[in-house]
Amino acid sequence: MRFLIASCLLVVVMSVPVFADESDPNQYFDSGNAHFNEGQYPKAIADYTKAVDLVPSFAQAYCNRGLAYYKTGKYDRAIADYTAAIKNGYTEVSVYNSRALAYLRKEQYGYAIEDYSKVIELSPRNAEAYYNRGIAYANNSQPDEAITDYNKALEIKPGDMNAYASRGVAYVRKAIVDFRRACELGSKTACENLKQVEK
Repeated sequence: MRFLIASCLLVVVMSVPVFADESDPNQYFDSGNAHFNEGQYPKAIADYTKAVDLVPSFAQAYCNRGLAYYKTGKYDRAIADYTAAIKNGYTEVSVYNSRALAYLRKEQYGYAIEDYSKVIELSPRNAEAYYNRGIAYANNSQPDEAITDYNKALEIKPGDMNAYASRGVAYVRKAIVDFRRACELGSKTACENLKQVEK
């Protein structure tokens, strides 16, 4: 299943800075960004940690560290950092989107739905948020809501093949439930249709 990811990183630094002042959290933040851009996530995490140790309200550092944790598969830590970023005033679309992706990875679909709803509130024409919320709804046994979101994603971005494919899967899942129930009630046609759909 494909998820679309957004990044908290706003500052791009191409080389690791030389530290003139080890009490400057911005130097650790910049160094963390450089390490992140190089794919050196443990080093990025260490630098972001130093930045938030120096300034516990450094929301952007929490957000970026959360993204580094996400990249290393540490979804609980990523969620905790995204939450800390939000509590410290960082309320950009990217942080809610990033936290929702971590919730999806943990199969905590209700929380993912809440965060994607916030993304949509902040960015109503965000096709990817509708698509990803549709995935969360589908996995949360809410096919009608999933289909509604896939429809909205396709309204905004008509050429999204993944939204078409996911909507198709949602329709098939709904059909299976109906065919199964009709088969149980004695419909031979429904039983045959069920066999065809389940192949």
